[in-house]
Amino acid sequence: MGSIDDASCREFQGSIELVGRKWSAAILLALARGAQRFGELHHAVDGISSRLLAVRLKELEEEKLLQRTVIPTTPVEIRYTLTESGRELLVGLMPLIHWQQRWRVGSERRAEQA
Repeated sequence: MGSIDDASCREFQGSIELVGRKWSAAILLALARGAQRFGELHHAVDGISSRLLAVRLKELEEEKLLQRTVIPTTPVEIRYTLTESGRELLVGLMPLIHWQQRWRVGSERRAEQA
């Protein structure tokens, strides 16, 4: 493994903070499972408010992790899809997801707090 300079470290930290924002990873996973429309995403990401979903979708679009497509029908239809970058990010997150499933890190703590 090569050395990591300060600039790379800061950029990596920014990426981790983006993915670690509440609901961001859940939205990306919902898109990967086939949700495309706002209502589908709202239903797939249990507990997220409409306002926060709209904010997160805009952030993820600005970071080019998803693409927003407007379909000029009546009424207008908006679809969200993962970009190549978003799909690649999910591939990179899969080991973390598998690690969490294996060790249940975080789930037991959340259950104890409930």
